[in-house]
Amino acid sequence: MTGPTGRAVVTGAAGGIGAAVAARLAATGADVLVTDLDGDRAAATAAAIGARSAALDVTDPDAVDALLTAEPFDVLVNNAGCDDFGWFTDVTPERWRRVLAVNVEGVLACTRAVLPAMQRARYGRIVTVTSEAGRIGSKGNAVYAAAKAAVIGFGKSIARENARYGITANCVAPGPTETPMVQAIRQGPRGEHVLAAMVAGTQLGRLGTVDEIAAAVCFLASPEASYVTAETLGVSGGMGIGG
Repeated sequence: MTGPTGRAVVTGAAGGIGAAVAARLAATGADVLVTDLDGDRAAATAAAIGARSAALDVTDPDAVDALLTAEPFDVLVNNAGCDDFGWFTDVTPERWRRVLAVNVEGVLACTRAVLPAMQRARYGRIVTVTSEAGRIGSKGNAVYAAAKAAVIGFGKSIARENARYGITANCVAPGPTETPMVQAIRQGPRGEHVLAAMVAGTQLGRLGTVDEIAAAVCFLASPEASYVTAETLGVSGGMGIGG
C-alpha cells in the first residue's frame, strides 16, 4: 500500500489514537508534525517516531494560524478532542463550551489554516476523527455527540467546496476504543458497567485498538483514497448498525 507522503500534521497526538496515527504516517515516509496541548508529551511521542513536534491549543485560533500557516501541509488529521460525561441536565454552559471549543471550533480553526496552501498546491487530504456517537447518539455525553455530528457535516461541506482543488475531506468514526479516555471511564463511577454496555453495543463484542483506527485514518490520508471524499468511515465493530 502506498502511504501518505509530504508534510502531515496530527492534532492531539501526544497519545492514544493521535500518537498511533502519527507513528503510522511517519513509518510510511511522511514528514509528521505531532501537536498537542501537552507540548512535553508531544515532543516525547515525536522523538520516538522520528517526527517533529509543537505545543498547540486548538481552541486558540491565533496560535493555530501561527503554527499551521508557517508551512504548507499535504495532510491534516484533526484528532484533538475531549469529552465530559454527565447527563445533559447536569452539564453547565461552561462545561459544554469547552467540549464544543475543542471538538468543533478546533477542527474549524485547523482546517481553515491549512486550506489555502492545499488549494494553491491543488492537493490535500483532511481527515477528522469523529465518533459513532455523532451518528447514533450516546447516553451521558450528549454535547460530545452533538460536537462529533457537527464535524461530520462540516467535513462534507469542506469536501464539496474543495473538490475542484483536488482536496478530499473525510471522517473516521471510532466506536469504543482502548484509549486514555476509555481508561478514565473505567476508573469512574460504575466504570466497568459503563464499558460493558459500550462493548455490548458493538457487533464484534470488544473494544477497538488505536492501531485499527489509525489504519483507517492513514488510508483516507493516502493517495490510494483519491476517489473517496465526503465520507464517514465507521471503525466501531459494527456499532453503527444497531440491533
